[in-house]
Amino acid sequence: MKVLVDTNVILDDLMGRKEYFHNADKIIKLCADKKIEGVLAAHTIPNLFYILRKTMDINMRRQVILALCAIFDIDPINREKILSAIQNRNFDDFEDCLQMECAISYDVDRIITRNVKDFSSSSVPAVTPEDFLKEWESLEKGGN
Repeated sequence: MKVLVDTNVILDDLMGRKEYFHNADKIIKLCADKKIEGVLAAHTIPNLFYILRKTMDINMRRQVILALCAIFDIDPINREKILSAIQNRNFDDFEDCLQMECAISYDVDRIITRNVKDFSSSSVPAVTPEDFLKEWESLEKGGN
């Protein structure tokens, strides 16, 4: 199974957000262990680097980004994706639409995000980390 992991899920893990950490950490470990194929949209990387400046120094942020790049593939942003996302009137959030464009490009099965409602117009199904893990555990029990 291939998944695009949204920025908020990565931040839940890296920032230890109590309510969400456990599921986010499980998903990242599944990707790290290559049980699922994980991808990040390229714009997630600078967003993380910027947001994490409040809690991590520059050297720690560099280490974190390098570690994420070892775990996840990175789907690039290009002119075609930007134009498609900016012209897509079904999305109010340009950044979320770019996430979807990368998910389409990478041919993922799911977008894992805590903001499922923001992806209601997505052509790729969006699920919460909790729902994804339930689905994954069900697939694992079924032997798939």
